[in-house]
Amino acid sequence: QVQLVESGGGLVQPGGSLRLSCAASGFTLDYYAIGWFRQAPGKEREGVSCISSSDGSTYYTDSVKGRFTISRDNAKNTVYLQMNSLKPEDTAVYYCAGARSDYCLDMDYWGKGTLVTVSS
Repeated sequence: QVQLVESGGGLVQPGGSLRLSCAASGFTLDYYAIGWFRQAPGKEREGVSCISSSDGSTYYTDSVKGRFTISRDNAKNTVYLQMNSLKPEDTAVYYCAGARSDYCLDMDYWGKGTLVTVSS
């Protein structure tokens, strides 16, 4: 069974850090671009970051550049999102998704999400 499972969310104070994990089962991440998306209450889902399947190229939305880092460990079939200097506006449910291509478009598989709350 194909699954993507996110973990690592939680409550953190502004300025703090979290590392999200996206573990795949039932398929090999090597051939998939993996993206992190988020949806805040009352807002549309937005793309946060993407890592390509071929050469590990990365993409970040402007609001997280310099604060978030996406990485992949193909041996562990896992992708990570290191989030530093967190802000209250980063509060959202974070989802990972995989696309059988080199780009984070038309995602094939989605996880169920993990909640990140940034609050003092």
